[in-house]
Amino acid sequence: MTTHPITAHRTEPDRPEQHEPGPAARRSITSRPLLLLLALLVLVGGSAGYVLHARQRDDGPKLVGAEATFTLDRPGLYYRDTATGRVARSPDGTPDGPSCARFYAAGDRALCLRALPGTPARTEAVVYDRHFAEIRRVTVPGIPNRARVSPSGQVLSWTTFAVGDSYAAGRFSTRTSVLDLRTGYLIKSVEDIPLTIGDTRYHAADINYWGVNFAADDNRFYATVSTGGRTHLVEGDLKAWSARTLRENVECPSLSPDGTRIAFKKKVSADPVAPWRLYVLDLADLREHPLAETRSVDDQAAWLDDSTLAYALPAHGGGSKATDVWSTPADGSGAPSLVLPGASSPVTVPPASSAPH
Repeated sequence: MTTHPITAHRTEPDRPEQHEPGPAARRSITSRPLLLLLALLVLVGGSAGYVLHARQRDDGPKLVGAEATFTLDRPGLYYRDTATGRVARSPDGTPDGPSCARFYAAGDRALCLRALPGTPARTEAVVYDRHFAEIRRVTVPGIPNRARVSPSGQVLSWTTFAVGDSYAAGRFSTRTSVLDLRTGYLIKSVEDIPLTIGDTRYHAADINYWGVNFAADDNRFYATVSTGGRTHLVEGDLKAWSARTLRENVECPSLSPDGTRIAFKKKVSADPVAPWRLYVLDLADLREHPLAETRSVDDQAAWLDDSTLAYALPAHGGGSKATDVWSTPADGSGAPSLVLPGASSPVTVPPASSAPH
């Protein structure tokens, strides 16, 4: 429906008889334009100052010092230094990047999750370009948990815990968001996506998604959905806005660079202290195999390349939040090896020329 502006019609009143003003009145009339001009100059100056202040305020935080020179231009293994909370790059190891609770990067984009102070718990998701200039900032409820960026860097996702801080307890609520930088569109929660379990359209009040991981086409994604006390691997389609389950007992999926396999953690024990083990699933035939890492991994593993996985494990004697990054072959052979002590959120950043666009 087309709307039209409403035009107001006014009837001009009869003009009273005019008289010549006296000297005092003429001086008053003469001085009015000067006063009006001065008032206008004050208003314009104040408005210009306000606009300048607003622009400076809305530009976001400025990177200074070492942080200003920290970029994704140098290939290597990027990670979060658990001692400082800042992002670092191996092999230099100097934590010169932004402060994050969770970190991930791909393409020309980096995603940083930060826990905001105060209650209730809130998370700030900050998107950076390759030189860590801020692109977008979103605040959501909950505790930072998972962060992922599509290979092109154009689609991002993060998960927060609304209640609790562990999957093992079985009592938690998540919120998973998806941000498409191509359109600027933010999906605040993917819980509304139509879900099919088996051949049946599924409806339930306890549906939770987490650990979204994107394919190279920026459309297909994999995630964990929890409902009815069970977890499932789902394959989703952003354009069709649909999701279907592929396999049960799959958590925190991570798609291999070649797009053929998914690394995940599988619940293998009722022990709340050590319930999981890392597995790899072949998407062609949905066959799975365990990895050489036998310790319980509460992390979304990251592919360092097509043959190696990295993940965080609690550091011995380092406190409840200290972790080390380990790696293990994706084919189940070999043995785990320590990659980075005092680290988490590992991600391989390729040379700029080879990054997807």
